[in-house]
Amino acid sequence: MSALDTGLFGQQGGFAVRIMDLSGGNGADPVETIRGFQTLEHANAFARRYVRDSLERCRSRGMAPDAVIAAWFAFGEDAEVLGGAEHAWRSAAELTDFAARPPADPEDRNWRALDPRRDQDDEEEED
Repeated sequence: MSALDTGLFGQQGGFAVRIMDLSGGNGADPVETIRGFQTLEHANAFARRYVRDSLERCRSRGMAPDAVIAAWFAFGEDAEVLGGAEHAWRSAAELTDFAARPPADPEDRNWRALDPRRDQDDEEEED
């Protein structure tokens, strides 16, 4: 199976990212589902940055990595890529690394720059 067959470079309707509230405030339902990612790489990058930003908002100065992870599971938000099967980014793959080292670059947290809804807002302003 080639990368094209798996939908890595786009599929009908694009990919989506489901945002989950880990505090349980929304029950098992997602907070929102963001659609419009044309490639899996775009959806994966958005989800990764979204989770990184959420984890950093849960971090206080001097917290140990395990405390950061515990705070994220209690108060943070997870992002799940839909439509990417085994190629979809998962927070579990990098959570320990994220907690062990704060980001050196603000770009690591800038999920807004990758948000497909931003493109829609820009188009509406042009009309």
